[in-house]
Amino acid sequence: MNHMHVIATDRPHPLGALAGLSLAILLSSLGTSIANVALPTLGHVFSASFQQVQWVVLAYLLASTVLIAGIGRLGDLLGRRLLLLCGLALFAAAAPSLTVLIVARAFQGAGAAAMMALAMAFVSETVPKERIGSVMGLFGTTSAVGTALGPSLGGLLIATFGWPSIFLIAVPFGILAFALVWRFLPAGQGVKGSGRFDLAGATLLAAALGAYALAMTVGAGGIDAWNTGLLAAAVVAATLFVVRQRRAAFPLIRPAAFRRPGFAASLVASMQVATVIMVTLVVGPFYLSRTLGLGPAHVGFVLATGPLVSVLTGVLAGRMVDRFGAVRMTLAGLATMAAGAGALPVLSSLFGLPGYIAAIVVLTPGYQLFQAANNAAVMSGVPSDERGVTSALLNLSRNLGLITGASLMGAIFTLAVGTRDVANAGGAAVATGLHVTFAVAAALLLGALALMAIRFRTNRSGTA
Repeated sequence: MNHMHVIATDRPHPLGALAGLSLAILLSSLGTSIANVALPTLGHVFSASFQQVQWVVLAYLLASTVLIAGIGRLGDLLGRRLLLLCGLALFAAAAPSLTVLIVARAFQGAGAAAMMALAMAFVSETVPKERIGSVMGLFGTTSAVGTALGPSLGGLLIATFGWPSIFLIAVPFGILAFALVWRFLPAGQGVKGSGRFDLAGATLLAAALGAYALAMTVGAGGIDAWNTGLLAAAVVAATLFVVRQRRAAFPLIRPAAFRRPGFAASLVASMQVATVIMVTLVVGPFYLSRTLGLGPAHVGFVLATGPLVSVLTGVLAGRMVDRFGAVRMTLAGLATMAAGAGALPVLSSLFGLPGYIAAIVVLTPGYQLFQAANNAAVMSGVPSDERGVTSALLNLSRNLGLITGASLMGAIFTLAVGTRDVANAGGAAVATGLHVTFAVAAALLLGALALMAIRFRTNRSGTA
Protein backbone atom coordinates (compact mmCIF):
# COMPACT_ATOMS: atom_id res chain seq x y z
CA MET A 1 0.00 0.00 0.00
CA ASN A 2 2.80 2.39 0.87
CA HIS A 3 4.47 1.64 -2.45
CA MET A 4 1.29 2.47 -4.34
CA HIS A 5 0.95 5.71 -2.37
CA VAL A 6 4.44 6.83 -3.35
CA ILE A 7 3.72 6.20 -7.03
CA ALA A 8 0.46 8.14 -6.88
CA THR A 9 1.97 11.24 -5.27
CA ASP A 10 4.93 11.31 -7.64
CA ARG A 11 2.77 11.35 -10.77
CA PRO A 12 2.12 14.85 -12.15
CA HIS A 13 -1.43 16.10 -12.59
CA PRO A 14 -1.48 16.48 -16.41
CA LEU A 15 -3.91 19.40 -16.70
CA GLY A 16 -2.42 21.42 -13.86
CA ALA A 17 1.13 20.69 -14.98
CA LEU A 18 0.40 21.60 -18.60
CA ALA A 19 -1.30 24.82 -17.46
CA GLY A 20 1.82 25.83 -15.54
CA LEU A 21 4.20 24.86 -18.36
CA SER A 22 2.06 26.58 -21.01
CA LEU A 23 1.92 29.76 -18.93
CA ALA A 24 5.72 29.67 -18.64
CA ILE A 25 5.99 29.42 -22.44
CA LEU A 26 3.50 32.27 -22.89
CA LEU A 27 5.35 34.53 -20.45
CA SER A 28 8.72 33.96 -22.13
CA SER A 29 7.19 34.83 -25.51
CA LEU A 30 5.32 37.84 -24.09
CA GLY A 31 8.55 39.10 -22.53
CA THR A 32 10.05 39.38 -26.00
CA SER A 33 7.13 41.07 -27.74
CA ILE A 34 5.71 43.41 -25.10
CA ALA A 35 8.82 45.57 -24.62
CA ASN A 36 9.17 46.74 -28.23
CA VAL A 37 6.10 48.97 -28.06
CA ALA A 38 7.55 50.78 -25.02
CA LEU A 39 10.82 51.90 -26.64
CA PRO A 40 9.59 55.37 -27.78
CA THR A 41 8.11 56.01 -24.31
CA LEU A 42 11.29 54.86 -22.56
CA GLY A 43 13.38 57.11 -24.78
CA HIS A 44 11.25 60.10 -23.74
CA VAL A 45 11.11 59.20 -20.02
CA PHE A 46 14.85 58.60 -19.68
CA SER A 47 15.91 61.20 -22.31
CA ALA A 48 17.78 58.40 -24.06
CA SER A 49 18.56 57.62 -27.70
CA PHE A 50 17.19 54.62 -29.57
CA GLN A 51 20.65 53.02 -29.39
CA GLN A 52 20.36 53.17 -25.60
CA VAL A 53 16.75 52.09 -25.10
CA GLN A 54 17.05 49.20 -27.58
CA TRP A 55 19.10 47.44 -24.90
CA VAL A 56 15.85 46.90 -22.98
CA VAL A 57 14.99 44.42 -25.75
CA LEU A 58 18.53 43.26 -26.54
CA ALA A 59 19.42 42.48 -22.91
CA TYR A 60 16.48 40.07 -22.72
CA LEU A 61 17.24 38.48 -26.10
CA LEU A 62 20.97 38.12 -25.47
CA ALA A 63 20.58 36.71 -21.96
CA SER A 64 18.01 34.13 -23.03
CA THR A 65 20.09 33.11 -26.07
CA VAL A 66 23.48 32.98 -24.36
CA LEU A 67 22.36 31.16 -21.20
CA ILE A 68 19.77 28.72 -22.50
CA ALA A 69 22.04 25.73 -23.22
CA GLY A 70 23.86 26.00 -19.90
CA ILE A 71 20.59 26.33 -17.99
CA GLY A 72 19.17 23.32 -19.82
CA ARG A 73 22.16 21.22 -18.74
CA LEU A 74 21.96 22.54 -15.17
CA GLY A 75 18.33 21.44 -15.13
CA ASP A 76 19.39 17.92 -16.09
CA LEU A 77 21.97 17.88 -13.28
CA LEU A 78 20.28 19.77 -10.43
CA GLY A 79 16.66 19.00 -11.20
CA ARG A 80 14.50 20.54 -13.92
CA ARG A 81 11.65 21.42 -11.55
CA LEU A 82 13.99 23.40 -9.27
CA LEU A 83 15.53 25.33 -12.18
CA LEU A 84 12.12 26.01 -13.73
CA LEU A 85 10.86 27.43 -10.43
CA CYS A 86 14.00 29.60 -10.19
CA GLY A 87 13.38 30.85 -13.72
CA LEU A 88 9.80 31.76 -12.92
CA ALA A 89 10.94 33.57 -9.78
CA LEU A 90 13.38 35.68 -11.83
CA PHE A 91 10.74 36.57 -14.38
CA ALA A 92 9.53 39.90 -12.97
CA ALA A 93 11.31 43.25 -13.11
CA ALA A 94 10.72 47.03 -13.08
CA ALA A 95 13.23 49.75 -12.38
CA PRO A 96 13.59 53.48 -11.67
CA SER A 97 16.51 54.05 -14.05
CA LEU A 98 17.36 52.87 -17.55
CA THR A 99 20.57 51.14 -16.44
CA VAL A 100 18.83 49.19 -13.68
CA LEU A 101 15.98 48.37 -16.06
CA ILE A 102 18.41 46.91 -18.61
CA VAL A 103 20.11 44.81 -15.92
CA ALA A 104 16.70 43.66 -14.67
CA ARG A 105 15.71 42.69 -18.21
CA ALA A 106 18.90 40.63 -18.49
CA PHE A 107 17.88 38.76 -15.32
CA GLN A 108 14.40 38.37 -16.77
CA GLY A 109 15.97 36.94 -19.93
CA ALA A 110 17.84 34.41 -17.79
CA GLY A 111 14.52 33.42 -16.26
CA ALA A 112 13.00 33.12 -19.72
CA ALA A 113 15.89 30.87 -20.77
CA ALA A 114 15.03 28.49 -17.93
CA MET A 115 11.35 28.59 -18.83
CA MET A 116 11.94 27.92 -22.53
CA ALA A 117 14.57 25.24 -21.97
CA LEU A 118 12.82 23.27 -19.25
CA ALA A 119 9.08 23.53 -19.96
CA MET A 120 9.40 21.40 -23.10
CA ALA A 121 11.67 18.94 -21.28
CA PHE A 122 8.80 17.97 -18.97
CA VAL A 123 6.45 16.87 -21.74
CA SER A 124 7.65 13.26 -21.90
CA GLU A 125 7.20 12.99 -18.13
CA THR A 126 3.74 14.59 -18.12
CA VAL A 127 1.78 12.95 -20.95
CA PRO A 128 1.90 9.60 -22.81
CA LYS A 129 4.11 9.37 -25.89
CA GLU A 130 1.11 9.31 -28.22
CA ARG A 131 0.06 12.77 -26.97
CA ILE A 132 3.43 14.53 -27.21
CA GLY A 133 2.52 16.10 -30.56
CA SER A 134 -0.67 17.63 -29.14
CA VAL A 135 1.26 19.19 -26.26
CA MET A 136 3.88 20.60 -28.64
CA GLY A 137 1.02 22.11 -30.63
CA LEU A 138 -0.40 23.60 -27.42
CA PHE A 139 2.97 25.14 -26.62
CA GLY A 140 3.09 26.56 -30.15
CA THR A 141 -0.30 28.15 -29.60
CA THR A 142 0.64 29.70 -26.26
CA SER A 143 3.88 31.06 -27.72
CA ALA A 144 1.89 32.62 -30.57
CA VAL A 145 -0.56 34.12 -28.08
CA GLY A 146 2.35 35.80 -26.29
CA THR A 147 3.73 37.14 -29.57
CA ALA A 148 0.35 38.42 -30.75
CA LEU A 149 -0.70 39.82 -27.38
CA GLY A 150 2.52 41.71 -26.63
CA PRO A 151 2.16 44.84 -28.81
CA SER A 152 -1.55 45.42 -28.15
CA LEU A 153 -1.38 44.62 -24.42
CA GLY A 154 1.77 46.70 -24.04
CA GLY A 155 0.19 49.70 -25.74
CA LEU A 156 -2.95 49.44 -23.61
CA LEU A 157 -0.98 49.14 -20.36
CA ILE A 158 1.29 52.10 -21.19
CA ALA A 159 -1.68 54.30 -22.10
CA THR A 160 -3.61 53.33 -18.96
CA PHE A 161 -1.03 52.76 -16.21
CA GLY A 162 2.32 54.00 -17.57
CA TRP A 163 5.42 52.18 -18.82
CA PRO A 164 6.31 50.29 -15.57
CA SER A 165 3.08 48.31 -15.92
CA ILE A 166 4.35 46.35 -18.94
CA PHE A 167 7.06 44.85 -16.73
CA LEU A 168 4.92 44.55 -13.59
CA ILE A 169 2.30 42.53 -15.50
CA ALA A 170 4.74 39.61 -15.35
CA VAL A 171 4.49 39.49 -11.55
CA PRO A 172 0.96 38.09 -11.01
CA PHE A 173 1.18 35.72 -13.96
CA GLY A 174 4.67 34.64 -12.94
CA ILE A 175 3.39 33.91 -9.43
CA LEU A 176 0.48 31.91 -10.89
CA ALA A 177 2.82 29.86 -13.10
CA PHE A 178 5.14 29.30 -10.12
CA ALA A 179 2.22 28.07 -8.01
CA LEU A 180 0.98 25.71 -10.73
CA VAL A 181 4.43 24.21 -11.29
CA TRP A 182 5.01 23.90 -7.53
CA ARG A 183 1.65 22.22 -6.99
CA PHE A 184 1.27 19.96 -10.02
CA LEU A 185 4.87 19.02 -10.88
CA PRO A 186 5.88 16.98 -7.81
CA ALA A 187 9.39 17.19 -6.40
CA GLY A 188 10.16 13.83 -8.02
CA GLN A 189 9.66 15.30 -11.50
CA GLY A 190 12.84 16.23 -13.36
CA VAL A 191 15.04 14.82 -10.58
CA LYS A 192 18.74 15.57 -10.77
CA GLY A 193 21.06 13.37 -12.80
CA SER A 194 24.65 12.33 -12.35
CA GLY A 195 27.81 14.17 -13.39
CA ARG A 196 29.23 17.65 -12.97
CA PHE A 197 28.44 20.92 -14.68
CA ASP A 198 30.93 21.85 -17.40
CA LEU A 199 31.53 25.48 -16.41
CA ALA A 200 34.39 25.95 -18.88
CA GLY A 201 32.27 24.59 -21.72
CA ALA A 202 29.29 26.72 -20.72
CA THR A 203 31.51 29.83 -20.62
CA LEU A 204 32.96 29.14 -24.08
CA LEU A 205 29.52 28.51 -25.56
CA ALA A 206 28.13 31.67 -23.95
CA ALA A 207 31.06 33.67 -25.35
CA ALA A 208 30.51 32.27 -28.85
CA LEU A 209 26.77 32.90 -28.78
CA GLY A 210 27.16 36.34 -27.22
CA ALA A 211 29.71 37.49 -29.80
CA TYR A 212 27.59 36.19 -32.69
CA ALA A 213 24.37 37.70 -31.32
CA LEU A 214 26.03 41.09 -30.76
CA ALA A 215 27.39 41.08 -34.32
CA MET A 216 23.95 40.24 -35.70
CA THR A 217 21.96 42.69 -33.54
CA VAL A 218 23.97 45.74 -32.47
CA GLY A 219 26.11 45.55 -35.59
CA ALA A 220 23.11 44.64 -37.75
CA GLY A 221 25.27 42.17 -39.63
CA GLY A 222 27.41 44.91 -41.19
CA ILE A 223 30.99 44.39 -42.33
CA ASP A 224 33.35 46.58 -40.31
CA ALA A 225 36.19 46.13 -37.83
CA TRP A 226 33.83 45.77 -34.85
CA ASN A 227 31.64 43.11 -36.44
CA THR A 228 34.56 41.27 -38.00
CA GLY A 229 36.19 41.09 -34.58
CA LEU A 230 32.99 39.82 -32.97
CA LEU A 231 32.49 37.15 -35.61
CA ALA A 232 36.13 36.08 -35.34
CA ALA A 233 35.73 35.84 -31.56
CA ALA A 234 32.60 33.74 -32.06
CA VAL A 235 34.45 31.33 -34.37
CA VAL A 236 37.39 31.00 -31.96
CA ALA A 237 35.14 30.45 -28.93
CA ALA A 238 32.99 27.94 -30.84
CA THR A 239 36.09 26.01 -31.94
CA LEU A 240 37.43 25.91 -28.39
CA PHE A 241 34.00 24.79 -27.19
CA VAL A 242 33.97 21.84 -29.60
CA VAL A 243 37.47 20.83 -28.50
CA ARG A 244 36.41 21.12 -24.87
CA GLN A 245 33.33 18.95 -25.39
CA ARG A 246 35.38 16.18 -26.98
CA ARG A 247 37.82 16.09 -24.06
CA ALA A 248 35.60 16.84 -21.04
CA ALA A 249 34.63 13.99 -18.73
CA PHE A 250 31.18 15.55 -18.27
CA PRO A 251 30.55 17.72 -21.36
CA LEU A 252 27.84 20.36 -21.49
CA ILE A 253 26.56 18.80 -24.72
CA ARG A 254 27.53 15.19 -25.26
CA PRO A 255 29.07 14.74 -28.74
CA ALA A 256 27.15 11.46 -28.99
CA ALA A 257 23.91 13.49 -29.06
CA PHE A 258 24.75 14.67 -32.57
CA ARG A 259 25.14 11.06 -33.67
CA ARG A 260 21.55 10.43 -32.66
CA PRO A 261 19.56 9.85 -35.89
CA GLY A 262 18.42 13.14 -37.36
CA PHE A 263 19.24 15.31 -34.34
CA ALA A 264 21.65 17.68 -36.09
CA ALA A 265 19.38 17.88 -39.15
CA SER A 266 16.43 18.84 -36.93
CA LEU A 267 18.40 21.68 -35.34
CA VAL A 268 19.57 23.01 -38.72
CA ALA A 269 16.04 22.85 -40.16
CA SER A 270 14.66 24.61 -37.08
CA MET A 271 17.16 27.43 -37.55
CA GLN A 272 16.31 27.74 -41.28
CA VAL A 273 12.58 27.87 -40.56
CA ALA A 274 13.00 30.54 -37.86
CA THR A 275 15.10 32.59 -40.28
CA VAL A 276 12.21 32.60 -42.75
CA ILE A 277 9.64 33.51 -40.10
CA MET A 278 11.71 36.56 -39.17
CA VAL A 279 11.63 37.67 -42.83
CA THR A 280 7.88 38.26 -42.59
CA LEU A 281 8.46 40.52 -39.56
CA VAL A 282 11.43 42.42 -41.03
CA VAL A 283 10.38 42.82 -44.67
CA GLY A 284 6.60 42.84 -44.27
CA PRO A 285 6.22 46.29 -42.64
CA PHE A 286 8.21 48.04 -45.39
CA TYR A 287 6.25 46.36 -48.17
CA LEU A 288 2.91 47.07 -46.54
CA SER A 289 3.71 50.73 -45.91
CA ARG A 290 5.87 51.72 -48.90
CA THR A 291 4.36 49.57 -51.67
CA LEU A 292 0.76 49.13 -50.55
CA GLY A 293 0.54 52.51 -48.80
CA LEU A 294 -0.92 51.29 -45.50
CA GLY A 295 -0.75 53.42 -42.36
CA PRO A 296 0.89 52.23 -39.13
CA ALA A 297 -2.36 50.96 -37.59
CA HIS A 298 -3.27 48.92 -40.66
CA VAL A 299 0.27 47.56 -40.92
CA GLY A 300 -0.03 46.37 -37.33
CA PHE A 301 -3.32 44.63 -38.04
CA VAL A 302 -1.90 42.85 -41.09
CA LEU A 303 1.22 41.77 -39.20
CA ALA A 304 -1.05 40.29 -36.52
CA THR A 305 -2.42 37.86 -39.13
CA GLY A 306 0.47 35.43 -38.70
CA PRO A 307 0.31 35.16 -34.90
CA LEU A 308 -3.49 34.97 -35.03
CA VAL A 309 -3.39 32.07 -37.51
CA SER A 310 -0.76 30.42 -35.29
CA VAL A 311 -3.09 30.68 -32.31
CA LEU A 312 -5.92 29.06 -34.28
CA THR A 313 -3.86 26.24 -35.83
CA GLY A 314 -1.29 25.28 -33.17
CA VAL A 315 -3.36 22.71 -31.27
CA LEU A 316 -4.74 21.24 -34.51
CA ALA A 317 -1.19 20.87 -35.83
CA GLY A 318 -0.21 18.96 -32.70
CA ARG A 319 -3.15 16.59 -33.07
CA MET A 320 -2.21 15.95 -36.70
CA VAL A 321 1.29 15.00 -35.54
CA ASP A 322 -0.15 12.48 -33.08
CA ARG A 323 -2.46 11.04 -35.74
CA PHE A 324 -0.25 10.93 -38.83
CA GLY A 325 3.22 10.79 -37.29
CA ALA A 326 6.06 13.28 -36.86
CA VAL A 327 7.88 12.23 -40.04
CA ARG A 328 5.01 12.96 -42.43
CA MET A 329 3.99 16.15 -40.66
CA THR A 330 7.54 17.54 -40.56
CA LEU A 331 7.76 17.18 -44.34
CA ALA A 332 4.20 18.45 -44.83
CA GLY A 333 4.91 21.51 -42.70
CA LEU A 334 8.07 22.38 -44.62
CA ALA A 335 6.36 21.85 -47.98
CA THR A 336 3.46 24.09 -46.93
CA MET A 337 5.85 26.79 -45.75
CA ALA A 338 7.82 26.63 -49.00
CA ALA A 339 4.59 26.96 -50.98
CA GLY A 340 3.54 29.98 -48.92
CA ALA A 341 6.93 31.70 -49.19
CA GLY A 342 7.12 31.05 -52.93
CA ALA A 343 3.56 32.23 -53.49
CA LEU A 344 3.84 35.43 -51.46
CA PRO A 345 5.60 37.63 -54.06
CA VAL A 346 3.40 36.24 -56.84
CA LEU A 347 0.09 36.61 -55.04
CA SER A 348 0.94 40.05 -53.64
CA SER A 349 1.88 41.26 -57.14
CA LEU A 350 -1.35 39.94 -58.63
CA PHE A 351 -3.84 40.74 -55.87
CA GLY A 352 -2.14 43.25 -53.57
CA LEU A 353 -3.07 43.06 -49.89
CA PRO A 354 -5.46 40.06 -50.18
CA GLY A 355 -2.72 38.12 -51.96
CA TYR A 356 -0.17 38.98 -49.28
CA ILE A 357 -2.53 37.87 -46.49
CA ALA A 358 -3.44 34.67 -48.36
CA ALA A 359 0.23 33.68 -48.58
CA ILE A 360 0.75 34.35 -44.87
CA VAL A 361 -2.31 32.20 -44.11
CA VAL A 362 -0.60 29.34 -45.99
CA LEU A 363 2.87 29.94 -44.54
CA THR A 364 1.93 30.16 -40.86
CA PRO A 365 0.07 26.83 -40.36
CA GLY A 366 3.00 25.14 -42.08
CA TYR A 367 5.28 26.67 -39.46
CA GLN A 368 3.10 25.41 -36.61
CA LEU A 369 2.95 21.94 -38.16
CA PHE A 370 6.73 21.79 -38.58
CA GLN A 371 7.38 23.05 -35.05
CA ALA A 372 5.04 20.55 -33.41
CA ALA A 373 6.33 17.63 -35.49
CA ASN A 374 10.02 18.49 -35.27
CA ASN A 375 9.92 19.12 -31.52
CA ALA A 376 7.95 15.92 -30.91
CA ALA A 377 10.33 13.86 -33.04
CA VAL A 378 13.40 15.17 -31.22
CA MET A 379 12.07 15.10 -27.66
CA SER A 380 10.29 11.73 -27.78
CA GLY A 381 13.52 9.75 -28.13
CA VAL A 382 15.75 11.66 -25.70
CA PRO A 383 17.11 9.98 -22.54
CA SER A 384 15.72 11.45 -19.32
CA ASP A 385 19.06 12.93 -18.22
CA GLU A 386 19.44 14.88 -21.50
CA ARG A 387 15.96 16.34 -21.93
CA GLY A 388 16.83 19.74 -20.47
CA VAL A 389 19.82 20.42 -22.69
CA THR A 390 18.06 18.94 -25.76
CA SER A 391 15.05 21.20 -25.28
CA ALA A 392 17.45 24.10 -24.79
CA LEU A 393 19.21 23.33 -28.07
CA LEU A 394 15.90 23.29 -29.94
CA ASN A 395 15.02 26.71 -28.52
CA LEU A 396 18.56 27.95 -29.17
CA SER A 397 18.37 26.94 -32.84
CA ARG A 398 15.14 28.93 -33.12
CA ASN A 399 16.66 32.00 -31.44
CA LEU A 400 19.73 31.87 -33.67
CA GLY A 401 17.46 31.60 -36.70
CA LEU A 402 15.48 34.66 -35.63
CA ILE A 403 18.66 36.65 -35.02
CA THR A 404 20.17 35.55 -38.34
CA GLY A 405 16.94 36.24 -40.19
CA ALA A 406 16.72 39.78 -38.88
CA SER A 407 20.32 40.52 -39.86
CA LEU A 408 21.28 38.56 -42.97
CA MET A 409 17.85 38.47 -44.61
CA GLY A 410 17.47 42.14 -43.76
CA ALA A 411 20.79 42.77 -45.53
CA ILE A 412 19.58 40.84 -48.60
CA PHE A 413 16.39 42.90 -48.62
CA THR A 414 18.33 46.17 -48.37
CA LEU A 415 20.66 45.11 -51.18
CA ALA A 416 17.73 44.16 -53.42
CA VAL A 417 15.94 47.46 -52.72
CA GLY A 418 19.08 49.30 -53.84
CA THR A 419 19.38 51.80 -50.98
CA ARG A 420 20.15 51.70 -47.27
CA ASP A 421 17.36 54.21 -46.67
CA VAL A 422 14.64 51.57 -47.08
CA ALA A 423 12.14 53.59 -45.03
CA ASN A 424 12.03 56.21 -47.80
CA ALA A 425 12.52 53.92 -50.81
CA GLY A 426 9.99 53.82 -53.63
CA GLY A 427 7.20 51.27 -53.65
CA ALA A 428 8.48 49.46 -56.73
CA ALA A 429 11.98 49.11 -55.27
CA VAL A 430 10.60 47.72 -52.01
CA ALA A 431 8.44 45.26 -53.98
CA THR A 432 11.58 44.07 -55.79
CA GLY A 433 13.28 43.63 -52.43
CA LEU A 434 10.34 41.57 -51.19
CA HIS A 435 10.45 39.32 -54.27
CA VAL A 436 14.18 38.64 -53.94
CA THR A 437 14.08 38.08 -50.18
CA PHE A 438 11.18 35.66 -50.31
CA ALA A 439 12.80 33.81 -53.21
CA VAL A 440 15.78 33.24 -50.91
CA ALA A 441 13.37 32.27 -48.10
CA ALA A 442 11.64 29.71 -50.32
CA ALA A 443 15.05 28.29 -51.31
CA LEU A 444 15.97 27.95 -47.62
CA LEU A 445 12.76 26.06 -46.94
CA LEU A 446 13.27 23.75 -49.92
CA GLY A 447 16.77 23.10 -48.60
CA ALA A 448 15.32 22.24 -45.18
CA LEU A 449 12.74 19.99 -46.84
CA ALA A 450 15.47 18.13 -48.77
CA LEU A 451 17.59 17.84 -45.62
CA MET A 452 14.77 16.32 -43.59
CA ALA A 453 13.69 14.01 -46.42
CA ILE A 454 17.25 12.66 -46.64
CA ARG A 455 17.34 12.33 -42.86
CA PHE A 456 14.16 10.26 -42.75
CA ARG A 457 15.19 8.10 -45.72
CA THR A 458 18.57 7.43 -44.11
CA ASN A 459 16.88 6.50 -40.84
CA ARG A 460 14.61 4.01 -42.62
CA SER A 461 17.55 2.49 -44.48
CA GLY A 462 19.50 2.17 -41.23
CA THR A 463 16.67 0.38 -39.47
CA ALA A 464 15.68 -1.85 -42.39
